[in-house]
Amino acid sequence: MGGIRVIEGALRADGRRWGVVASRFNASLVAALVDGAVDCLLRHGAASEDLRLVRVPGAWEIPAALDAMAAGGGCDGLVALGVVIRGETPHFDFICGQASRGIAEVSARHRIAVGFGLLTCDTAEQAAARAGGKAGNKGWDAALAAIEMADLLSRLGSGGDEP
Repeated sequence: MGGIRVIEGALRADGRRWGVVASRFNASLVAALVDGAVDCLLRHGAASEDLRLVRVPGAWEIPAALDAMAAGGGCDGLVALGVVIRGETPHFDFICGQASRGIAEVSARHRIAVGFGLLTCDTAEQAAARAGGKAGNKGWDAALAAIEMADLLSRLGSGGDEP
């Protein structure tokens, strides 16, 4: 890149503590997302004793749990997992928008990596495709993003770019 110094996060979860916040609503779909996220973290070196799974009632409650975990300082990275399926009322739009905003705010406020695995789908079939079906597992993808960003934020915070 012509002398430009590039800083990127490494895909290594070892030596870090991880929190996963998962909603109970749409339980079977969220379980598949949790399985994907945990598998990703473990395959990238996280120790099972460094993983903490927190269950919340629904997507609306995800930001509050993330915020509490980030404020407590016990995690180096977080993963938010949930499934919201469009219904016949505007409830979907309010929940999706506010939960998404809250998740983003936790990351910015606490300067912590938060992988975004909140599925916002029109149908249960779309959600199933994204929770381990044809479209992959977005729980895995959210954990992978959290791993990379936790490392990148650590590098940027220390002023260095060494692995």
